Amino acid sequence: MTYLLLNLAFLAVVALVAVATLIARRAPRWRVIALTAIPLVVLTAVFDNVLVGVGIVAYNPHLISGLRLGVAPVEDFAYAIAAVVLLPCLWSLLMPRSTLRPTEHPR
Repeated sequence: MTYLLLNLAFLAVVALVAVATLIARRAPRWRVIALTAIPLVVLTAVFDNVLVGVGIVAYNPHLISGLRLGVAPVEDFAYAIAAVVLLPCLWSLLMPRSTLRPTEHPR
């Protein structure tokens, strides 16, 4: 199994949870998630490039897409993106409705 297929499986689960928050009308603030993703992806790029560049982490070239940001394969970024979307969505779904902001209650 390639890293891309593994990422797609995890990202599909994340997408299902995100859609569930929309259906339940309990979606988190997407702008905040996007603003959080920016520094997280930048930090992931920096640290992944260091880890791969010094040889602490290596990837089988036959299992990656070949696209890289620096020396880090793009597949490495899926985990950061999945976390920044999944955690707030799960929080929104699992939080009792009484603690949601007034604008989040269904009309």
